[in-house]
Amino acid sequence: MAALLTGCFFVLSCENDMSAVQELSKKKIGVEEAKNIESYLSQDAKLKAKLTAPSMLRYQFDTPKVEFPKSLHVNFYNDSLKVESELSADYGRYLENENKVFLRDSVVVFNKVGDTLHCKELYWDQRQESFYTDKNVILLQPSQKLYGKGLRARQDFKGFTIIDPTGFILIPDSTWLGY
Repeated sequence: MAALLTGCFFVLSCENDMSAVQELSKKKIGVEEAKNIESYLSQDAKLKAKLTAPSMLRYQFDTPKVEFPKSLHVNFYNDSLKVESELSADYGRYLENENKVFLRDSVVVFNKVGDTLHCKELYWDQRQESFYTDKNVILLQPSQKLYGKGLRARQDFKGFTIIDPTGFILIPDSTWLGY
């Protein structure tokens, strides 16, 4: 009799809650978080860029991506390991399968000769070593300020094209003022 009661107890206690089973079978999204990031990009055994960011989130989706939700800064190096250009943005998202970085919010790119790009959104294509956007841009140069919509530029920011220029302002040479 005791064996029968014990067997009934185990049969009754082995009941599964269906919602608990379904919750266990749901796919959990893997998110890795890191702080105080310092990452290097090299191609053909040459250092090309150094990225720093206060925070990074890596998502393990079907299409993996990495986010920099609290800003990022990148130094781009020439073959002599000197900084040729720099980039900063308040937000960045790296699409690993495409080798592209989407940047937004207070995007600034400048080079050592004094060209500075300001825009709200910009893509950085690491394979092509280039930047592009179809959004409004402002490009400051030592002698002029250019406005337009859309831009294509080399990663070293030595060459660029504004797709739809909308205006410019010449900046006078102030050396004659004695400064």
